[in-house]
Amino acid sequence: MAGGTWTTQNKVRPGVYVRFQGEAAPSGAVGERGIVALPLKLSWGPAKKVLELNAGEPVFEQLGYELTDEALLLVREAFKRAKKVLLYRLNEGAKAAATHKQLKVKARFGGVRGNDIQLVVQTNVNDNTKVDVITKVGGRTVDNQTVNLAEQLTANAWVEFEGTGAIEANAGLPLTGGDDGNVVNADHVSFHEAIAVHDFHTVALPSTDAALCSVYAVFVKRMREEEGKKIQAVMAQYPTANHEGIISVKNGVKLADGTVLNAAQATVWVAAATAASAMNESLTYSAYEDAVDADVRMTNTQVEEALRKGEFVFVHHLGHAVVEQDINTLTAYTPDKGQPFSKNRVIRVLDGIANDMKRIFETTYVGKTNNNEEGRQLFRAECIAYLDQLERLNAIQPFDAQTDVLVAKGEASDSILIQLNVQPVDAVEKIYMKVKVK
Repeated sequence: MAGGTWTTQNKVRPGVYVRFQGEAAPSGAVGERGIVALPLKLSWGPAKKVLELNAGEPVFEQLGYELTDEALLLVREAFKRAKKVLLYRLNEGAKAAATHKQLKVKARFGGVRGNDIQLVVQTNVNDNTKVDVITKVGGRTVDNQTVNLAEQLTANAWVEFEGTGAIEANAGLPLTGGDDGNVVNADHVSFHEAIAVHDFHTVALPSTDAALCSVYAVFVKRMREEEGKKIQAVMAQYPTANHEGIISVKNGVKLADGTVLNAAQATVWVAAATAASAMNESLTYSAYEDAVDADVRMTNTQVEEALRKGEFVFVHHLGHAVVEQDINTLTAYTPDKGQPFSKNRVIRVLDGIANDMKRIFETTYVGKTNNNEEGRQLFRAECIAYLDQLERLNAIQPFDAQTDVLVAKGEASDSILIQLNVQPVDAVEKIYMKVKVK
């Protein structure tokens, strides 16, 4: 007797033909958060490139400093909340260099950090026909090569070599001429072009330049409305943006070690905290790590005025700097976008749904599922399973799978139309208590 599998019922020989088919199951899950994009003027590192930095990983070789150094203050603040930082160095700068007889040395990257590089050449203790060429950064040995001739030297993470012949000993040759250079608005536009192809949740702009804020606002609106990437930008003192995708930081904080971060610098923590917050979390009254006060304390009237303008405010509370209210700059409400759209927790839910459904659809269904009733019901089941997860997370109110999830054939033969009715859950922020005294 014959056997095997079958696709159509066209077998010739008698036999048993078996086809196994698994029951379709939802494949989507709620996406993880915590990625912030950060454009900075730095003193070391590759320029005009997006550098992926993960929390807990060393950064000395990539950025030229330890995370605890003052030069990386804003990167350090970002990692107080972010899981990943997409760092972009805006400036190129001039490379430090030095010449020692026949040997030329040049820093790998431009910037003033190159001026902290020193080259030491000494006779090798085991073979006096060779020399040890030691590269030091701020007194710290980062490379040691033992060679006979200059042409045997290979570039390391810090410097590049050029020259031929024997190398004379030197107690310490400092590199000089390193400079950070300047940053212009065009550099930020280049950043937008580079970061647009990456996945992230927020972008910080540590600046109060209104013209630059406007450039970022246009970028975010384009990403949200044309590119389908629901991101938010955090900038300082720009409440006139009037958009759910723009967060405007009013003031900064004072850290326990005495460091004062102004509003522009505080945008980095706000962007990181916003990116890392889950759909069911609000930053209202969330404490800024290691911050003991707001940099500028505000009166009750001033705080209320700032909130009405859509500003993100830090206030002093029990020895900490905390977020007064987790809001964005949307203040001019419309029938399509009412007051709930000004709350960042609500936006995280709506943006999360948009981003996750796009990811699920592109990964599992595009080009793989038939646009017939069976195929559309598969995707409808996916939508219901996804919303069930959000309901269990208390990100949305209970929904009716029969009436709140509709998937229909679109106008074109290859399109479908989805309608989801959801009500995001907000956090309790105002408690009105009535006490009756007997």
